[in-house]
Amino acid sequence: GRVSRLGLIAFASSLDQIGTMGRTAEDVALLLNVIAGHDSNDSTSSRQPTEDFLAACSQPLPKLKIGICNSQISDGVDSAVVNAVEQAKSVFEKMGAEFVEIDLPHEKYAVATYYIVAPCEASSNLSRYDGVRYTKRATSSDLNAMYTQTRQQFFGNEVKRRVMLGTYALSSGYYDQFYVKASKVRRLIKQDFDTVFNSVDLVLGPTSPTTAFRIGELADDPIQMYLADVFTVSANLVGIPAISVPCGFSDGLPIGLQLQGPAFGESKLLQAAHHYQQQTDWHLRRPAI
Repeated sequence: GRVSRLGLIAFASSLDQIGTMGRTAEDVALLLNVIAGHDSNDSTSSRQPTEDFLAACSQPLPKLKIGICNSQISDGVDSAVVNAVEQAKSVFEKMGAEFVEIDLPHEKYAVATYYIVAPCEASSNLSRYDGVRYTKRATSSDLNAMYTQTRQQFFGNEVKRRVMLGTYALSSGYYDQFYVKASKVRRLIKQDFDTVFNSVDLVLGPTSPTTAFRIGELADDPIQMYLADVFTVSANLVGIPAISVPCGFSDGLPIGLQLQGPAFGESKLLQAAHHYQQQTDWHLRRPAI
């Protein structure tokens, strides 16, 4: 709720969030200063007072207690990614951060949970795009054929895939088995993070288990694309801020470092990311492709 969602096309209503991108953490903070704040036209917009995020970046970095989850840098994560995260950890230690091992026992279910909740909500939200009220319309003399042809012609393959998955999971006999169960697991994931943030300021880990993949490399392998979200979907499921910054390269492809903070903890998150970038130059380099 830090940023208004007015004007955002609804995909998965309980997950959708507008974020910022920039070359540096300072760029991100500058843009967030502009777009953050309560909006009376968005009932999900928070009334929590905003801060000067850009000013926070320039403040001296306090002694942070940072959590690191060993399951995020174990089997299934590329060795190059593990090494890059370990190097980033060393940079923070030199800046005075203290690292503690944390446990997020239900995070391993985050991708499965996300890919039930998101398609279910997408199926509901995207039902309005039928050629009558919204979007383009296919030409047909029959109403039902017009509905079908409109969605067939103007929805991409990934959109169709998610609508079909969501419709199936919400269908009679499967709603309790899939969507309700996923909602319960989502609550367990949130409880894990709430517990962790009672003892640490931030959580550090990889953005993805692999390096960035080349454009189009996995276009025909949606499962691999989905698995790339394993560490990032938790933030949307739980409702916390997170930031990804470059922390290395492997074979010319960038590696991302993710920092996560408690709800409305954007200032400390951006401050930590900015000070990390002051000590490294990964964000100034470009992929060798």
